[in-house]
Amino acid sequence: MLMRTDPFRELDRLTQQLFGTSGTWSRPAMMPMDAYREGDEYVIALDLPGVSPDAIDIDVERNMLTVKAERRPVAKADAVQLELSERPLGVFSRQVVLADTLDVDHIKADYDAGVLTLRIPIAERAKPRKIAIGSADTGRTEISG
Repeated sequence: MLMRTDPFRELDRLTQQLFGTSGTWSRPAMMPMDAYREGDEYVIALDLPGVSPDAIDIDVERNMLTVKAERRPVAKADAVQLELSERPLGVFSRQVVLADTLDVDHIKADYDAGVLTLRIPIAERAKPRKIAIGSADTGRTEISG
């Protein structure tokens, strides 16, 4: 149903470890994701702890889903002396190519406890349906398809 579009994620992780760039403000950071099918919906859950809901931007262009979020520092730099900073700040971005079988016009988004959940319905044209077959001597029969 979806394809990963981040082939350099492992290289980015190794670069962070080597050069200590995990706290930079301008570098887009990764957001962990789960994706699964639940009934007639496809669900994508993205971890965005500490991000305000108004700092999350979701776009769909054709079948490309883009989620961007920004986490800013909580305390003012002049009022607090920072002792330790391990949580990444800045822009987080994730792109996912959605299958043609998903209805991108009816995506629902919820944000709760630091998890952004996107629910994408399976398109009607992709759902199984029965097709009636006519026959001159036996009448109509239904075949599942």
